[in-house]
Amino acid sequence: MSSRWGEQFCISIFGESHGASIGVVIDGLPSGIPLDLAEISQFMQRRAPGRNKTSTARQESDLPQIQSGFHNGVTTGTPLCAVIANSDTHSSDYAPFSAIARPGHADYTGAVRYGGHQDVRGGGHFSGRLTAPLCFAGAVAKQLLKQKGILVGAHIAQIAGVSDLAFDPVSLDADTLLCAGQRDFPVLDVQAGETMREKIEAARMAQDSVGGVVECAAIGLPAGIGSPMFGGLENRIASIVFGIPAVKGLEFGAGFAVAQRYGSENNDAFCLQNGQIRTATNHAGGILGGISNGMPVVFRAAFKPTPSISQEQHTVDFRAMQETSIAIHGRHDPCVVGRAVPVVEAAAAIAIADACIEIFGLQNW
Repeated sequence: MSSRWGEQFCISIFGESHGASIGVVIDGLPSGIPLDLAEISQFMQRRAPGRNKTSTARQESDLPQIQSGFHNGVTTGTPLCAVIANSDTHSSDYAPFSAIARPGHADYTGAVRYGGHQDVRGGGHFSGRLTAPLCFAGAVAKQLLKQKGILVGAHIAQIAGVSDLAFDPVSLDADTLLCAGQRDFPVLDVQAGETMREKIEAARMAQDSVGGVVECAAIGLPAGIGSPMFGGLENRIASIVFGIPAVKGLEFGAGFAVAQRYGSENNDAFCLQNGQIRTATNHAGGILGGISNGMPVVFRAAFKPTPSISQEQHTVDFRAMQETSIAIHGRHDPCVVGRAVPVVEAAAAIAIADACIEIFGLQNW
């Protein structure tokens, strides 16, 4: 099933954007792991809608209600289930889209795939709303990894051509890794963030939208995590990150820039530092042969502009088989990138937890 992911840390996401609730079941958690519920809630609020003009006006508390797998403050080892209520839905906004394909959306492809029986309200199961339970699972994974000294963080790398400072791929420290996540607008350079906000507002006023890039990293990950070929750390991260709606590109380390280099330029020379094997550079993004090498794992995910825009666009009524036009009204993010930062963190944490449990097992936490 497409809504299920993982081999060790397994998640199954359920619900639709305008259904009664959404949620996730996590299977494969070690028992006896303490969970800080306040910290989980705080993490999820970073993704929650309605916080400022750069996001949708939809108001949701995004408070997860744990149904099972947690007792006396710790995980029990049985499936951990959390449910999140949907309380602020305007389903009538979506009535016209059962047959008219919104450009950039899954209305047409979803109708073909499911014979027209898919839930079109708010995008149904295709909606970014489903990243809320993904964030819950990621928050749990982050607390699990923290017990092994592994930290995951992210920031907005670029929006509408405006760039933030980049993570240092060689000597990234915990304060830098986590500082953007403590800000209302998750950037390293506050001034760059203000310019990004201006670009987003200009797009919103023009009834348009903008995209951007999220940079994510993990530090403290020891060498030896991951497997070659199809079980590689890059493979796992990529497969779950591409499950985030609006992600259209992904690169690790130096990414596509490596195609322009010589091997002598791109190879990361090994060295000894304080008795540990390190590399002088980190063009590989902390992964070689699908396996972590002890350096920071660094990757970037590209997000498309929000397809829901108020400008009139050309499209097709796929039931009547007639060309028509559409202007999308309702509550939509002029840019999803800011709210996507914790979602990327969550996806990365889940993938890394999955790989770590494979190596460490369930009894070594």
